[in-house]
Amino acid sequence: MRTIKLTLAYDGSEFFGWQIQPNRPTVQAAVMEAVAAVTGERAAVHGSGRTDAGVHALAQVASFHTASGIPAAKLARALNRQLPSAIRVLAAEEAPPGFHARHQARAKTYRYRIYRGEICPPFLWRYVHHFPYPLDEQQMMEAAPLFEGAHDFTSLASAEAPAPAREARESAPHEQQRPSKSQVRTVFSSELRREGEELLYTVRGSGFLHHMVRNMAGTLVEIGKGRLSAAQIPEILTARRRSAAGPTLPGKGLWLLSVEY
Repeated sequence: MRTIKLTLAYDGSEFFGWQIQPNRPTVQAAVMEAVAAVTGERAAVHGSGRTDAGVHALAQVASFHTASGIPAAKLARALNRQLPSAIRVLAAEEAPPGFHARHQARAKTYRYRIYRGEICPPFLWRYVHHFPYPLDEQQMMEAAPLFEGAHDFTSLASAEAPAPAREARESAPHEQQRPSKSQVRTVFSSELRREGEELLYTVRGSGFLHHMVRNMAGTLVEIGKGRLSAAQIPEILTARRRSAAGPTLPGKGLWLLSVEY
């Protein structure tokens, strides 16, 4: 059996995320169907992580095992002929037998895009979060690096994840959640900058909890509104309570930029 590593780009607008769901279009399901059509095998395709509904990827990584003898370069072309136009295989390559796209990922980089202009161009609408209202962008930029380091990110993880994907139990709103090793992640860099009409929040870390980046971006927006302050970020982290942080911003503004091994 060969192990194939795929690098994928996709527009997540029409999909209910990466992971297979009954009676809903997902990226994983589309890729597995394409693999089956090309190789004649029902191979399990594992992604580096589960992007949510509406989230996009420039370089998602996936892996699967196959007995097919189709050369990797030809495999990429064949898969693209089977896949919907919103999903493209950028590269297919041979990987070591033990390679697993999720288990061996060492770092991921995400970007959240906030469009600040009064009118969002229609060709950007599906790819950014439009927020034309007043924000103290300088305060947001100064706050972003405070997420860096190894922390328990329970306050910034969804409390509504499906049971199999949930990495901590939900507690009552007024109670702290107990520290959990599974909720600890290391953020290597966290930066917010202005580029044209967009605020770009880029974060690189060892891994991310469900909704974590969207909640971090939502917390920065609350700081920009003046409802929270940068000085409160350490308190938010130590609270280990979802209600302590900002809201979850829409999935369409989030992009998976890269995965490192």
